[in-house]
Amino acid sequence: MSTPAKIGLGLLAVAIVFAVLGAGLFVTVNVLQALFDPTFVDPQRVVQCSESSTCSVVWPIVFGLIFVFTIITGFAYTTLLERKFIAWFQQRVGPNRVGPFGLLQPAADAVKLIFKEDIIPDKADKPIYYLAPLLKTVPALIVLAVVPLGPSILLPWVDGFYYVVPLGLADVNVGVLWLLAITSIGTYGVTLAGWASNNKYAMLGGLRASAQMISYELSLGLAMAVPVMIVGSMSLGAIIEAQKYIHNWFVFQNPLAAGILILTLFAEVSRAPFDLVEAEQELTAGFMTEYSGMKFAMFMMAEYIGMIAVGVIVSSLYFGGYHFILVDQAPILGPIFLIGKVVLFLIFFIWARATLPRVRYDRLMALGWKVLLPLALLAVTWTAVATVIGDASGSPFVYTVASGIFFVVVVAGGFYFLRDPEEDRRRTEEADLANDPIVTGERRGLVWTALNIVGGFVAIPFVLVEGLIRGLETIEKAGQPANTDEKAIVPKETSGGD
Repeated sequence: MSTPAKIGLGLLAVAIVFAVLGAGLFVTVNVLQALFDPTFVDPQRVVQCSESSTCSVVWPIVFGLIFVFTIITGFAYTTLLERKFIAWFQQRVGPNRVGPFGLLQPAADAVKLIFKEDIIPDKADKPIYYLAPLLKTVPALIVLAVVPLGPSILLPWVDGFYYVVPLGLADVNVGVLWLLAITSIGTYGVTLAGWASNNKYAMLGGLRASAQMISYELSLGLAMAVPVMIVGSMSLGAIIEAQKYIHNWFVFQNPLAAGILILTLFAEVSRAPFDLVEAEQELTAGFMTEYSGMKFAMFMMAEYIGMIAVGVIVSSLYFGGYHFILVDQAPILGPIFLIGKVVLFLIFFIWARATLPRVRYDRLMALGWKVLLPLALLAVTWTAVATVIGDASGSPFVYTVASGIFFVVVVAGGFYFLRDPEEDRRRTEEADLANDPIVTGERRGLVWTALNIVGGFVAIPFVLVEGLIRGLETIEKAGQPANTDEKAIVPKETSGGD
């Protein structure tokens, strides 16, 4: 086959592939639109779930079961995700024996923990000892009850009607307060677990959890207040809808508050480098020292479910929630985009654990009280002033300009206040020493120029005298008679021929 024919067949194959992909995408979008877009079907056949007594009872139960199953499955595979990524960061293999690519490793771990011996300390306070894992796990499960995981979708039913159902359990007007209240309850489980174990190491871990919660909860609340101030509502649904487009995401309007929220939620779920409540090198696993079997598994489940919840909370408050692209055309894409954002945050948490060492406890507390709290107050002031100026002018452009000015002020202030004066002084001394002409031998500067000018003037008489002396010497040599003692060399004649 000739080369032009091969090229033609290749182009034809590429065209066929693109045509098939385009047709598949078109059919998929239309099918999804037919299933989930309320405007695509006859409005007479569309029923709001809240208006149907059966749907309003059955759908929350079905959605709750699906939600719990998804969260628990996500927890199991978040452990595998962490082990795989940390192995990749450290150039190891990671779990690869149980199932293809190690995908059944979470199931093996669950079976192991279910049948593991459950050891209980003799002098433990048994009622509280049993209750503590529940106090840690249940809040991690119910904290997302007020977060919409996607827009309302359209589900067909056997009665011939389409029901508009929400992808959330409840969108209450005080959703942000719910998040703050429920995330705080989990700390009671940690503290009571340390106290009820009758173990000094566990007790220290519980006390650390309490102190850590107090120091970071203030900054956490202030960071969550910023989206409330921008939107004017505590409803998570309203906050997510206000970030419909990427340029409207609140992380671009107040990146300082978004960073503070992420850091404080790191501490809230006791993830590295803020995992001082466990601290194996100091407390031999901290508050979990006396727990084993499924009770230990419940604490681990609470940690990883907390990571998922944190990802959902950060995404909803500052990164648009389930919004990205084509969500209006195909609402079912909303949960998919939200899951993608959560996975990215989980990878970020794992990356931080594999990269950063555990900080010292006094520095942890100093960071919470002396750094994050003042910065959180500054972030709230930033949004408050920008919002008031924008509302007074009635122009989004003025609000954007005010936010931009605050951004520049915060960055400049950060460079000024967070610099190390001793380090600056040391670097200045090193630079001065490296540029010292006495050390380098380099000829430069005003003093060197002035000395050269003065030296030039002083050298003029000496140059003239030296020139005069050389001239006299030349005249003297010119007046002397030529030397006549020199004789020419006369060649000698040799006898004989050549």
